[in-house]
Amino acid sequence: MAFYRQVGSVPRTRHTVFRSATADLLYEELMGEEGFSSDSSLLYHRNIPSALVAARIWDLPDQSLVSNAPLIPRHLKLHDLFTNSEAHASDAVTSRRLLLGNNDVRISYAWVAQTSPLYRNAVGDECVYVESGAAILETVFGSLTVDEGDYAIIPRATTHRWVIPEGSDARLYFIEASSHIGPARQYLSKHGQLLEHAPYCERDLRGPDTPLLVQEQDVEIYIKHRGSGPNGLAGTIHTVPEHPFDVVGWDGCLYPYIFNIKDYMPITGKVHQPPPVHQVFEGNNFVVCNFVPRKVDYHPDSIPVPYYHSNVDSDEIMFYVGGDYEARKGSGIGVGSVSVHPGGHAHGPQPGAIEASLGKEYFDELGVMVDTFRPLDLGEAALASDDGLYASSWTGGRWINEK
Repeated sequence: MAFYRQVGSVPRTRHTVFRSATADLLYEELMGEEGFSSDSSLLYHRNIPSALVAARIWDLPDQSLVSNAPLIPRHLKLHDLFTNSEAHASDAVTSRRLLLGNNDVRISYAWVAQTSPLYRNAVGDECVYVESGAAILETVFGSLTVDEGDYAIIPRATTHRWVIPEGSDARLYFIEASSHIGPARQYLSKHGQLLEHAPYCERDLRGPDTPLLVQEQDVEIYIKHRGSGPNGLAGTIHTVPEHPFDVVGWDGCLYPYIFNIKDYMPITGKVHQPPPVHQVFEGNNFVVCNFVPRKVDYHPDSIPVPYYHSNVDSDEIMFYVGGDYEARKGSGIGVGSVSVHPGGHAHGPQPGAIEASLGKEYFDELGVMVDTFRPLDLGEAALASDDGLYASSWTGGRWINEK
């Protein structure tokens, strides 16, 4: 995120000797993107950040994928993936279940009540949407409180953990990139400031504001990284001699931040506006959009629900997180559902939805959409939560089973 932030104590001049109040040397670490050619931050540690005393293999949660074949639209019921007892024993790192993925992005889901181990995604940035509940996102940059409706953007290789308060739980939707994730480029100036016509601005973003210092020895960090496993991923657990939350201060333009979906200012028009006006973030070969409660089209003959459209270049994945989605009425989709509309299949409103929408002035709906520009395959959680009925929802349930 290319606007400058300073937290805690930093030296007046970078790359110079910096000592603590007790005259101990502090260790400077550069976290930077694209080989010193993009956003970065400088962190000042009490201990050597590269110190390591042990390493072992971490068997990642199931990362296997299968093709969406035969090609059909699908309805995934995410709330069926975890029972209450399973959620009570689950955490946001080791318990997330893979829904969909390709080489650019992986989408997972978890319902958790346990604090996670320390974690570092060395493959790409993460965008985590909090469907419900609350948590504390502790990071090497500081702590962030997250609540329902928050997006958490976590830069690649940021050491962090998800702390769930005792007696609480959270439903989390993970969008894991193989690249970096940032605001939509059409909303940014050439220097990286959010422009006046953007649907949100820098004052809507929350970043860490106080160092988080923890003293503990022989601490484990779970690392997801590139390797020869399924999806080209592998896992390792490092044991480090001192807790990584030892940063007394940092400054720069790279850090985790929070944006709440309620702060998004929807762009509307005289007739139906296409999904790009709802974009909030993007990564390499995918975009993230959100559909929020809003006034709808004001042409006297407008059709408020979307027109039928073919995803020529993308798969469209919609996570329904609140309200009543007009275009999907009668399909069985509700809060906690994900619709998978693959490229190559024309989709649009369910039968009767167009007529029912005429004259509507306001949509009370909340959804998080991921559009990918390469096809998505199905993970084990998609296979486990598919209702098996959605493909026939435009024909009243008529379906011919062919051998």
